Amino acid sequence: MKPYLQLFDFSKKINYKTEILAGLTVAMTMIPESLSFAILAGFPPLTGLYAAFIMGLVTAVLGGRPGLVSGGAGATVIVLIALMKTHGIEYVFAAVAFAGVVQILVGLFKLGKFVRLVPQPVMFGFVNGLAVIIFMSQLEQFKTIVGGNTTWLSGPALYTMLGLVALTVLIVIVLPKFTKAVPSSLVAIIVVFVIVLVFNIDTKLVKNIASVSGGFPPFHIPKIPFDLDTLKIIFPYGLIMAGVGLTEGLLTLNLVDEITETKGNGNRESIAQGIANITNGFFTGMGGCPMIAQTLVNLSAGARARLSGIIAALTILLIILIGAPVIERVPMAALVGVMMMVAIGTFEWMSFKVINKMPKQDIFIGISVAVITVWLHNLALAVLIGVIISALVFAWQSAKRIRANQFKDEDGVKHYEIYGPLFFGSVANFNDLFEVSNDPEYVVIDFKGSRIYDMSGIDALNKLTEKYRNANKKLHLRFLSEDCKRLLKNAEDIIEVNIIDDPRYKIATEK
Repeated sequence: MKPYLQLFDFSKKINYKTEILAGLTVAMTMIPESLSFAILAGFPPLTGLYAAFIMGLVTAVLGGRPGLVSGGAGATVIVLIALMKTHGIEYVFAAVAFAGVVQILVGLFKLGKFVRLVPQPVMFGFVNGLAVIIFMSQLEQFKTIVGGNTTWLSGPALYTMLGLVALTVLIVIVLPKFTKAVPSSLVAIIVVFVIVLVFNIDTKLVKNIASVSGGFPPFHIPKIPFDLDTLKIIFPYGLIMAGVGLTEGLLTLNLVDEITETKGNGNRESIAQGIANITNGFFTGMGGCPMIAQTLVNLSAGARARLSGIIAALTILLIILIGAPVIERVPMAALVGVMMMVAIGTFEWMSFKVINKMPKQDIFIGISVAVITVWLHNLALAVLIGVIISALVFAWQSAKRIRANQFKDEDGVKHYEIYGPLFFGSVANFNDLFEVSNDPEYVVIDFKGSRIYDMSGIDALNKLTEKYRNANKKLHLRFLSEDCKRLLKNAEDIIEVNIIDDPRYKIATEK
């Protein structure tokens, strides 16, 4: 029997050293990001770290694919800012748990497959926009608070920060050319940490963002009224958070599939995300979803199993419990440098190489998705708009493909052999194919090369039938597929056509 968890599936070779080092690196990059987003949303700082631990551990164990890293992501947290301001943290916990329920339902009903509807140009735009967001978010670390106002660093503080970031980037780029035995990101963080500590360099540290010390996530039932009014409040936020989390998560899963040339399970990932978010809601975490930056850090470090995600989550918990004094002294410059390199690696540079070979509409779609992603920081909305534009472009192109081959047989019957889909977009062109006034008494429409897709197609047939009836002519339909016949049967109250029963051909093996 195939192991469900596959933590230590000995049929697959696992490099334990690589997995452990990758997990440590992921934890180092996840801590400041989770803290930053928690503070941005007005949450207690520890809710971000608890989310990183809970999301990371649950999804690493139960998730749809190894290598995918989840945590307290900004994409989902941004959705909850308005709820935090209007109703407070208890309603946030309730909304996070409700989002988890929605995600579990999506997984159980196997709706995760609909992420396949996301076209490649939308993927390009999503990834490129996300890369820009990751890069731009690091610029916030070049700011400081002076007299209660936020201002850019200047003078020696700025030069120190830039120098340490440059050193980090240099190590990340150069070290893999000599050895890949240890993740270059982790080495860069350690080297910069030691330099700052030994030379007592004055620069921004993790503790300048927030304290990371605390206890084990406490069990906590949200203190809210359990009634219909509460549901009305949390429903939209939970629904949007679930949608954003699943969209980013399943797109990230597809991206990991491409990088590792393996296949993940989107529905299982949806269920795991839901379980993790419900756990967050009852253990004071701010919730989250897969984090593409940390996932790419994990993969670039060589991790391909679930162990790295488990190590990252447990490392975060240990840091909360006992390791805070050390981690709080890690220079932010080191983490900024690592995340900037992740952003550069995330960007689909090949999209520039193929841009002159792509159709104009695909270029427009990709740029639109990237701009919306960067401008609104709403990944779900950007992807949704991209899919809608792609669908409309496809409908327009398909509408132009409908055509007819016309001829008369020896009995004088006029035949129209239809090719292309009959749906709302092609109805106008379909109607132009027929010459009712010039046609003979008997007309046959052959749908062997066509199919009726919606009620617009049914309505077009209905109106065409009326035209031939008013002209005292007979109209017959041939070679309708079974689903087309079902559509016509469902619409029999509004349409009257003669369907010629197509011959049933038997194959040689039938008796």
